[in-house]
Amino acid sequence: MKKKLISKYIISFCFILIVLYGRAQENNPNTTQQQNSKEIKIYPQRYGLRLGIDLFRITRSVYDKTYNGFEITGDYRFSNNLYFAAELGHDRINKNEDIYDFTTNGNYLKLGVDINLHQNWMDREDLIYVGFRYGFSSFSQNLNWYKPYTTDPYFETSKVYVDKKYSGLSAHWLEFVVGLKTRVFNNVFVGFSMRLNGLITQKQPDDFENLFIPGFNKKHSGSIGVGFNYSVSYLIPLYKSKKNHFIIPDKSVHKTDLEDNLSESEELKIINENKQSIEEEQ
Repeated sequence: MKKKLISKYIISFCFILIVLYGRAQENNPNTTQQQNSKEIKIYPQRYGLRLGIDLFRITRSVYDKTYNGFEITGDYRFSNNLYFAAELGHDRINKNEDIYDFTTNGNYLKLGVDINLHQNWMDREDLIYVGFRYGFSSFSQNLNWYKPYTTDPYFETSKVYVDKKYSGLSAHWLEFVVGLKTRVFNNVFVGFSMRLNGLITQKQPDDFENLFIPGFNKKHSGSIGVGFNYSVSYLIPLYKSKKNHFIIPDKSVHKTDLEDNLSESEELKIINENKQSIEEEQ
């Protein structure tokens, strides 16, 4: 009888130890972390300098005999969605209109930021962005000829050839930028952007208006300019950061359809988990 009683106590004691050990393992953060690590794969985010060229200006220099120019683009990824951006370029254009003919020649520099609005998946580095630029240009104008203004429709005025050069001209403006960039190869990106420019100040001749400003392009309504570029750029990676990670679906955890694809609700859940983890670490 006593042996049976002792055996029962021993069995009960062993059962209690097993239960307590199991609960300790469930509450052990290391065990939880190991389980979560099976569900989460970290894709480090690349940070670096991206340099490129504006293909539009280069191709226009080939087919348009009145234009010659180029633009070098660059940006640096400062944080997850913030990029410092710059453009350096040269424009030389000849405008031959009905009432005048002039040539503009000069350089320009633009500095600003781009904000990426696109949430990338895993290790993608695509951008859908808005941005702002401060632009400065130093240039010269050469007035080749003009026709005096007249209100008489019966007598056409003749050309007045002056061939006068105005040097030391300048302009300052602000730009609002909307664009996109996508990675097509390992470090190669193609992009497109549109620009809306607002002139702040300018230095122009007393007897001739700045009708075209390098980098700003043609003036509309006195102080408005528009433009676009089509760029090809190359990323020079400088370092990687594991600060922002992305959750890779685990088929044993997330629901899939008959073709072994994630359901729409599960994809949204994973995206929200990524966003929340990024916000917590920032």
